[in-house]
Amino acid sequence: MNTIFRKSMLSVAGLAFAGGVFAGPIAAHANPVDAKPVAVAVQTAKPQGDQSHITLNDEQTANVKAIIAATKKAGLPERAAVISIATSLQESKLENLGHLGDMNDHDSLGLFQQRPSSGWGTPEQITNPEYSTTAFLKGLKQVDGWQDMPLTDAAQTVQVSAYPDAYAQWEQQATDLVTQHWNS
Repeated sequence: MNTIFRKSMLSVAGLAFAGGVFAGPIAAHANPVDAKPVAVAVQTAKPQGDQSHITLNDEQTANVKAIIAATKKAGLPERAAVISIATSLQESKLENLGHLGDMNDHDSLGLFQQRPSSGWGTPEQITNPEYSTTAFLKGLKQVDGWQDMPLTDAAQTVQVSAYPDAYAQWEQQATDLVTQHWNS
């Protein structure tokens, strides 16, 4: 073996060893109270299928923040906010929709396209982002095991959509939005 090469390899090995010896004890005795918060993992598995993404305007971003605030107020974890935001992305692209006339799906309104005729609330309530999110979360909490379900299954169980698999395409963007805004 070439002497220069051997010395280089021994130097690299020595540095790796020294780094482990010195960094290991320091890291092992770090005070967790002084530690900086890290991003919370809100995604339990790789998103299902192809993912969609839209650019949000100020109103849509405000609705994301309203969904997150309502989720926190309900005492639910980030995963609930991810499911809520993905559902709203599918149902309304995070726009608080009023009655759309002939383009309306029955009497569906708001961020989640909830229907007064199905008992979600009055039109005024359903078009209030906090109320509609709280109503969605109330339904989500009634789904056994929602925390561990694929997002699209949890959302579909609450929403009962004609397109049950459509929610999955928004999981990555919803996760990114919750990560971005949860602590803001």
